[in-house]
Amino acid sequence: MANFYGQYIGFGAGGVPLTFTTATGGTITTDGNYKVHSFTSDGTFEITALGSDAVVEYLVIAGGGGGGTDVGSWPGGGGGAGGYRTATGLSVTATSYSITVGAGGGGDTNGEDSVINGLITSSGGGGGGTKQDAGTAGGSGGGGGGNASGGAGNAGSFSPVEGYAGGAGAYSGHYSGGGGGGASEVGHDHDEASNWSRGGNGRASAIVETGTDVTRGGGGGGGHSNSPSADSDTSSGGSGGGGHGGDRYTATASTAGGNNTGGGGGGGHYQSSGGSIAPSNGGSGVVIIRYLFQ
Repeated sequence: MANFYGQYIGFGAGGVPLTFTTATGGTITTDGNYKVHSFTSDGTFEITALGSDAVVEYLVIAGGGGGGTDVGSWPGGGGGAGGYRTATGLSVTATSYSITVGAGGGGDTNGEDSVINGLITSSGGGGGGTKQDAGTAGGSGGGGGGNASGGAGNAGSFSPVEGYAGGAGAYSGHYSGGGGGGASEVGHDHDEASNWSRGGNGRASAIVETGTDVTRGGGGGGGHSNSPSADSDTSSGGSGGGGHGGDRYTATASTAGGNNTGGGGGGGHYQSSGGSIAPSNGGSGVVIIRYLFQ
């Protein structure tokens, strides 16, 4: 059987036997020829023996931003997904690597960064905008109701980008906060047919605990003013853990971003009967490292 370097398992170039990395830290599972270390909270990844290839693959997702708070009759934008970074071929040595897993942000608040020992940092998702305020930069948060723009995405200098921009909010017709940006697409603007205020979708990765690909990094849906007969999915979160925005007419509560997905939290809205629908928190991030072990 050949590994992803095109070498036959057990032998390197010229028939020299390969050695394989061994390590501790996190929750350890096996996925085919890979050993997988998953961190859902802070910890240490320690390489106790370095293999011939001296590289690992990683998935680093930051905490999602919290949804925006409604202000009066102005709905809040959806929280942006946490920054999403993944690659193969990260060079490592036989040492300890500190792991930081970002928490999701509360209402109007950015999520926290996720970090591998200062080498790889994913930026926390942006909090959703409130009233006429734009969402904050990050994953990024959707704009508040009132024609506010969404925050810029986690572009940085990375390719692909960490996350995409939030959608724009509006204060007319079926007004809503913009959807939070996701790991694979921008958050939806208020005026997109049947998709007003939906969060941007996340990305799938094969770097998983075990089994099939998993999608993470969905943006949160903006708070929305549906008519009673309107499509109930117009303020849904993006695929990959994005929270649902609160809905005025149906009095539907917002929901939080999924745990360990970096999903953005749903935006808040006021209710027709008075009071407010609170925004929800962004989801926590995750760090996953894997390497060949046989």
